[in-house]
Amino acid sequence: MVFDVAIMGYGPAGASLANLLGAAGLSVVVLEKDAEIYPLPRAIHFDGEVMRVFQAMGLRPNMESISRPGMKGMHFVNAANETLLIRGGTAALGPHGCANNHYFHQPELEHVLRQGVTRFASVSVKLQHLVTDLQEHADHAALHVTDLRNAQQHVVQARYVVGCDGARSLARKLLNCSTRDLGLHQPWLVFDALLKPNAPTLPDHTVQLCDPQRPMTYCNVTGNRRRWEIMLMPGDDTAELVKPENLWPLVSRWIQPEHADIERAVIYTFHSIIAEGWRQGRLMIAGDAAHQTPPFLGQGMCAAIRDVSNLAWKLQAVVRGTASDNLLDSYESERAPHVAEFIELAVRLGDIIQTTDPEQALARDAKFRGGGEPEIFHFPAPRLGAGILSQAPAPVGQPFPQPQLANGQLLDEVVGNHFAVIARAEVLTKVTEATRQAWASWQVRTLDANDPALSTWLASQPAQAVVLRPDRYVLGLAHNSAELDALTHDVLPAHAEVESIS
Repeated sequence: MVFDVAIMGYGPAGASLANLLGAAGLSVVVLEKDAEIYPLPRAIHFDGEVMRVFQAMGLRPNMESISRPGMKGMHFVNAANETLLIRGGTAALGPHGCANNHYFHQPELEHVLRQGVTRFASVSVKLQHLVTDLQEHADHAALHVTDLRNAQQHVVQARYVVGCDGARSLARKLLNCSTRDLGLHQPWLVFDALLKPNAPTLPDHTVQLCDPQRPMTYCNVTGNRRRWEIMLMPGDDTAELVKPENLWPLVSRWIQPEHADIERAVIYTFHSIIAEGWRQGRLMIAGDAAHQTPPFLGQGMCAAIRDVSNLAWKLQAVVRGTASDNLLDSYESERAPHVAEFIELAVRLGDIIQTTDPEQALARDAKFRGGGEPEIFHFPAPRLGAGILSQAPAPVGQPFPQPQLANGQLLDEVVGNHFAVIARAEVLTKVTEATRQAWASWQVRTLDANDPALSTWLASQPAQAVVLRPDRYVLGLAHNSAELDALTHDVLPAHAEVESIS
């Protein structure tokens, strides 16, 4: 059998891609070397856009059940315990139709994703299967795989392969990617603990302790889970630092040994790198295989989920024959500049938090008291890079909001995982037959913008129509039927009958 897509790795990125492709009906094989979900904490934060992707998978209620909204934000505190600045949080619905930030325990999130994959008969998951090599042929890729349960070797064939296999990615090595270094390589100790009933009341918000003697981060995760991230300093003995007798003094301002059990203590080097060359023929990379970011914005896993959301609909279009293979070239060109903005901002934020020179720390504190550099604490909304987008400025290339419509439904519940055209009725009625055929071949949903939320958004641009991609990014705006015809002609080939939503 030749699968449509083979996925290397079954972490959050690989499992998300399997859900998206499975929902589209593609035949997929997932190859994962480990036997079980890694049981200890790793990623702890995702944002509203990622919840929206989980919604696209049909898993939003499940994700809401294992996560909590980040309501209290992030407090920047100096060594004297003075709050310098608060980066606010809220449980209110944000632009994506959900809270803007969510905290979770990664093994629970991965369980939800893997359970989601079991809905799709077209997705085959092979645990304890290690990919060792890949050769590309004219019409497929051949993956050499070892079944670690019995050491048997065999070949798996797929039209396309996506490496979601992490920072030590074999797929990236096979691509022979170069990397762009954005400048941060700093070791930190990550210390996860489970509070006991006798623990003191700890902050319910994130604390960035900007202490030049030992910068630290404290996070309220979910339930009784708490995390401290502790910057290593010159002279630290990494083998000694992770021992309990040395861990507890580091967090003594918050808790004592009798207040919690240590779940994990490990030293990571926070990197800031982007691979160059995410696609070569039938092989692509996503997530940590393509880029790594320091955690100061909580965007590592978020970037991975954005990658596969961008890639999933393009793979579907290519496999189904709606688009040429060249569409896949837009994946890196759109995603790499976008993720670079997040990484660059995380590096800048890290520079502020990681200040160890006492004089520089005093100057930083004074700047914050005076309201300096507030822009660094605004959540970024970068545009996608050059790809299939029109050349218009933002909001083209940015996510379209997900309002609740007058009928009580959220927008994405109405249009599904498809292209969508939201337009004034008079614009929709005057498009050409060729445009209608193009919409039909792509299963475009058309929506009359008579709903107040949609009408208000169009008026704010101003525009008469907006075209949305399946990943909910704005493809382009039009001011009349002719512009909508031109936009359709530029990006969507044609053949059949449009489905309308009244």
